[in-house]
Amino acid sequence: MGFSRAIRRGVHIAVAGTAPIGDDGTTVGQGGVYAQTVRYLDIAEAALKAAGASPGDVVRTRIMLTDVSRWKEAARAHGERFASVRPACTFVEVSRFIDPDWLVEVEIDAVLD
Repeated sequence: MGFSRAIRRGVHIAVAGTAPIGDDGTTVGQGGVYAQTVRYLDIAEAALKAAGASPGDVVRTRIMLTDVSRWKEAARAHGERFASVRPACTFVEVSRFIDPDWLVEVEIDAVLD
């Protein structure tokens, strides 16, 4: 497909929308927005680290949900990681993802000092 989980250009890092997929290739936290968001954030944190960044470098997040009425579940997971960082954050509702078991995807932008 020709894409990267994360890409760094100078001081800017973009982490692509990531699905809640476990190491075994299956969906983590089926039916649970909170669990799926936590899994995504684990994957994103590893991608940030590989690019030379940390959660403290995050300046923007975009949280995409198939049911925006469940935003508080994603916000709980987001707050656990970013309460002290306080990046700009947007929640949007989407019609679906590639796999119908996926309830949430997140994109992250970071800037290194």
